[in-house]
Amino acid sequence: MKGQPHVLGIVLAGGEGKRLWPLTADRAKPAVPFGGNYRLIDFVLSNLVNAGLTQICVLTQYKSHSLDRHISTTWRLSSVLGQYITPVPAQQRLGPRWYTGSADAIYQSLNLVYDERPDYIVVFGADHVYRMDPSQMLEQHIATDAGVTVAGIRVPRAEAKAFGCIDSDASGQITRFLEKPADPPGTPDDPEVTFASMGNYVFSTDALLDALREDAANPDSDHDMGGDIIPALVAAGRAAVYDFADNVVPGETERDRGYWRDVGTIDAYYDSHMDLVSVHPVFNLYNQAWPIRTATPPLAPAKFVQGGTAQDSIVGPGTIISGAQVTNSVVGAGVMIEAGAQVDGSVLLPGVHIGKGAVVRRAILDKNVIVPDGAQIGVDLSTDRERYTVSNGGVVVLGKGVRAE
Repeated sequence: MKGQPHVLGIVLAGGEGKRLWPLTADRAKPAVPFGGNYRLIDFVLSNLVNAGLTQICVLTQYKSHSLDRHISTTWRLSSVLGQYITPVPAQQRLGPRWYTGSADAIYQSLNLVYDERPDYIVVFGADHVYRMDPSQMLEQHIATDAGVTVAGIRVPRAEAKAFGCIDSDASGQITRFLEKPADPPGTPDDPEVTFASMGNYVFSTDALLDALREDAANPDSDHDMGGDIIPALVAAGRAAVYDFADNVVPGETERDRGYWRDVGTIDAYYDSHMDLVSVHPVFNLYNQAWPIRTATPPLAPAKFVQGGTAQDSIVGPGTIISGAQVTNSVVGAGVMIEAGAQVDGSVLLPGVHIGKGAVVRRAILDKNVIVPDGAQIGVDLSTDRERYTVSNGGVVVLGKGVRAE
């Protein structure tokens, strides 16, 4: 739009997602289904598009087919207005090699920047569940004339050891960027909390280009955004923090304000689903003022027959619950649950079939899993460990297309 800064969005979606195995056995982590209707990448793309940032490149690498297909078929914007969301696989422009890190992914894709010639570049991760208006972060970045602005979320210091941590002064300038420190720093106004990096950055284009070129020439670098690029800009005095608590999203409730989850492990993925199903959810999917966008399959509405019920649950389209009881669960599209089955505290991805009298508790069933009549999952964890994946938190996971025993 005339008079507005020219912004290019880059979404980093190339990670392997090993800690989400077996959900990532056949797909990239950002393509993992979530919340009945969505895939993880829909959250960041919705945030960017809702904020009016509509020129976006998604950098992909591992097992990217389903992710590329989802973006290409779901996220179609107006080419007449110059809008696009395009998946960009590893192009090997600098030789026959994969990306060696998140910074190298952007460095190998600098043709996208040269072609677009943006004033600012918004670099966001692809696998977090949250709502955020990135335009407010962009406004702060422009006002402070920083080289990079890093989004920080306030977490208790005891929990911050698992994150990249930001130490900043009262003006918001970052003085240190620490990767998983044993003693996380407090914030200027509260010594008991720490700014943890959300993996979301706004760069002035020249600052990013200079940092990437310098990093590429450094043989000792890991070529990582959080590990190398941000610390270099911190050392140069050109990095600022954006307090996620200052972000205001239309339609948010007091309960889900400031919600952000890194769903990098099976237990985190499971817990985030459980955040969705209470009467007053910790994360509200039903905020139409800031919708999480996706494409829904052309299926009939969910159906409950023969006394089938679902309580404190989300049920996707095309699902039939026939004489079965579902509680505290997220059920995706096209699921069939037959008479006498019991599903409790579970996440069922699209196409799951649960037979008569089967019991499923505290489990994640990937797409097209079949649970035969009378089978039990999540009842005897010692048996489940012999057959399936069981997380540290005791969540049983069956991979895509598995037939339960």
